[in-house]
Amino acid sequence: MTGEVKIRIETSFQDISKESWDGLSGAAKGQPGGLYNPFISHAYLSSLEDSGSATADTGWLGQHLLMEGSDGTLAGGLICYLKNHSQGEYVFDHGWADALERAGGRYYPKLQCSVPFTPATGPRLLSAPDANESAVREALVAGLQELARRHKVSSAHVTFVPEEEMPAFERAGFLHRTDQQFHFVNDGYASHNDFLETLASRKRKALKKERRTALEHGISIDWLTGKDLTESVWDQFFAFYMDTGSRKWGRPYLTRKFYSLIGERMADDVLLVMARRNGRYIAGAINFIGSDALYGRHWGAIEDHPFLHFEVCYHQAIDFAIARRLKRVEAGAQGEHKLARGYLPVTTHSAHFIAHPGLKRAVADYLERERRDVEQIGDMLADHSPFRKGARQEIDD
Repeated sequence: MTGEVKIRIETSFQDISKESWDGLSGAAKGQPGGLYNPFISHAYLSSLEDSGSATADTGWLGQHLLMEGSDGTLAGGLICYLKNHSQGEYVFDHGWADALERAGGRYYPKLQCSVPFTPATGPRLLSAPDANESAVREALVAGLQELARRHKVSSAHVTFVPEEEMPAFERAGFLHRTDQQFHFVNDGYASHNDFLETLASRKRKALKKERRTALEHGISIDWLTGKDLTESVWDQFFAFYMDTGSRKWGRPYLTRKFYSLIGERMADDVLLVMARRNGRYIAGAINFIGSDALYGRHWGAIEDHPFLHFEVCYHQAIDFAIARRLKRVEAGAQGEHKLARGYLPVTTHSAHFIAHPGLKRAVADYLERERRDVEQIGDMLADHSPFRKGARQEIDD
């Protein structure tokens, strides 16, 4: 794309063309050489909004940056929200907010560039296939800084950023933060047993026993996707989500309508792993299917059974990834318990623009120490992986 470009702000995905948005990198299936990430698709983002899950009323006011050429063609985009809280982000900045407000400053509102309630790395600086990717990234970062200045906010945060996008933010003075998740890498396994053979004998026996125990008491597992995702199924899964989410978060983020909308708009990209006992479903986990990865999101249950959580969320996800020849499973935020089940530590990245000079200096010092800690903890955890010596996978994200 050549000629003059401009950046405009849209508050709603209802006002953004699905065709144009899904033409950006990673937002739709079938792009030449592209890797599809379901969370940045128009279907997913509009479902969050249209369901009342991520709206101004819940503290997520859209401020999406759209970069257009002189002919109005979309060249790039950045998902962005103006927020008055830090809930549903999974990269915690409450301490920063407290520090600024104790010093007499105002932390909220702030700008948050992420997919609401979704701790998964994916493209943030989106560009059209025919655009100059580097130029688009630089322009979007500059546009975000200008938006922060116009709103006079304390900060702008871009979370779960692919590592290759981080230089564009760092050149603009954003601070670099790291954290950790646990991912399973499919090393071309033909079956789950092939994967188990790479584990140390003691770990392999423990996992086999764990899986047998999880399915005692007549429990069976169903994989539901596409046309299997009926309203009745969503009713049952939502009951699990509300029961477990209410205990975990106090107030679950997603509405019942959200599940109906993704069932209508992207059912083939959704996998529900559902546990059945005595003719009814008692637990389930929702996953989203990308071009090369399965993304585990959340789970719920109305009955307690030993190891059922691990079976439904982690073992079944590995089974599905192997069956579909997906390269990895990203199992969401946190959870060192995933290590024993074949998920290895992976570094995640975020970028932070802080306007207040004093807060920026303090946060920069903290983040430097935090990055060292994250690296050391990752190395230590990797050394305690369940894989046999010489058979350990290397994650190359």
